[in-house]
Amino acid sequence: MFGLTGNLKIFLAVEPADMRKSFNGLHALAVDKLKENPIDKALFIFCNKNRNRIKLLHFDGTGLWVMAKRLEKGTFSWPKGIEVENGKLVLSPEALSLLLDGVDLKGGRMRPWYQRNT
Repeated sequence: MFGLTGNLKIFLAVEPADMRKSFNGLHALAVDKLKENPIDKALFIFCNKNRNRIKLLHFDGTGLWVMAKRLEKGTFSWPKGIEVENGKLVLSPEALSLLLDGVDLKGGRMRPWYQRNT
């Protein structure tokens, strides 16, 4: 699978995507809408309009992975007011873990004493 390491780029598409898309469709969204190359050690997150389903697209060096998660209750959330460039948010591996675990990221922020070595 993939490891959530500091050198993995994680992009969250802020506009809803058609959850019927799979490998080729999500790859096309990453290239055309997000202006990123999925082959460049990156993970892409796409959500539906209701934000209760997400799909992840990742290239592991040998092929593409598509993973999906459907929430039984509630919705996925991410911070608002953060810089959005080309329709995407850049997330840290920690933020992705929180997002997938159902933690509301809207009010989340790094404490001033917290520094990440990148």
